[in-house]
Amino acid sequence: MLIDILEVGMYLANCYIIGCEKTRKGIIIDPGDNGDFILSKIKKNNIEVEKVVLTHGHLDHIGAVEYLRDTLNARVCIHEADAEMLFSADKNLSQDMPEPVETEPAEVLLKEGMFIEFGEEKLKVLHTPGHTKGGISLVGDGVVFTGDALFLGSVGRTDLPGGDFEELMNSIREKLFALPDETIVYSGHGPDTTIGQEKQYNPFVR
Repeated sequence: MLIDILEVGMYLANCYIIGCEKTRKGIIIDPGDNGDFILSKIKKNNIEVEKVVLTHGHLDHIGAVEYLRDTLNARVCIHEADAEMLFSADKNLSQDMPEPVETEPAEVLLKEGMFIEFGEEKLKVLHTPGHTKGGISLVGDGVVFTGDALFLGSVGRTDLPGGDFEELMNSIREKLFALPDETIVYSGHGPDTTIGQEKQYNPFVR
């Protein structure tokens, strides 16, 4: 699996270009901003993007969705509980920005246990709410993309609309910490870590 990590937007969100090494089919996870920059990396890596997958619906993870959907003719995927955040600036928290973010609805509404397939690769959808009601993590072979659920030494905010601290703790302890310790955690912001490291050292969930 090919993984290219891009830091985008004023909130320095991680956008991931994920590809199948054999077929060059791929997906984008959380294109929060800087659509032209993301597109240039896709072309450089020679990836044919089929889907844009969103770990949740906050503005810093969806800002370039419409541009990339139109440019790449890609299908947008988001958990059903966050679906309205795409086309509501109030719900995605961009209402006070100079250019509020509002997109067309997603083509694919995700649920727990579904698979995102690209070429010979696939990622399994885990519903990991707490940061938002429809927050998801995506699990592959030895990797997990956690959005804003779990970070190196920290966890996602729960003081925003749809946030719930106990729900987030349950998502992390029951689902993410059930993965093998060596699983690499690719978060929505900041550097990567591992499940084992967060089990041992993360002060919020030890």
